[in-house]
Amino acid sequence: MKKSMIGLFVLLIFSNSCAIIKKSGSAADAYEGYQEDLSEMRITFPSLEKQVAENSEPRVTSTESMAVDEDLKIALRNFTESNRGERYWSGFTVLVYSGVDRDMAFKTRNDLFMTFPDIKTDMQYQQPRYLVKVGKYVNRIEAQAHYHKLKDKFPSARIIQDRFQRGGFVNPEPIDNGERQNQVPGK
Repeated sequence: MKKSMIGLFVLLIFSNSCAIIKKSGSAADAYEGYQEDLSEMRITFPSLEKQVAENSEPRVTSTESMAVDEDLKIALRNFTESNRGERYWSGFTVLVYSGVDRDMAFKTRNDLFMTFPDIKTDMQYQQPRYLVKVGKYVNRIEAQAHYHKLKDKFPSARIIQDRFQRGGFVNPEPIDNGERQNQVPGK
């Protein structure tokens, strides 16, 4: 009996709660005629024909652009001249051998010369190791060509950053630090 009373009570509660929830359609009906004009807020672009007409007109080079070209040439020339005073430049090289075994370093250098006679090999000793290097490149992409040739015969080869002495290095003018200020002119 208790179970049937509890079941009847639960059924009564659920039936009353469903009657409380109602669908209302009247709130949506209030906005049925609503309209909003957003044309003032939209971004507008000129027509494609107008853009093509503007870009197809020939452009006349002015004397100002030629002056900029001359300035650029002068700036590049000054930059080149200032770099001539630098003793070293940074670049990349292919390191074929690095180790402490002197005989292995000489063998690697000789194997390189015999296998690839057109490639200049450089051998250095930086205590306590020997380095066998190939090429002097400004960027890594230039070094890739020799690296791929060497990789089959010398699997330990790799591209590394290096500093090279500049060919045609010119010593810049010595800086006058005031040591000669007490000297008599002409002596």
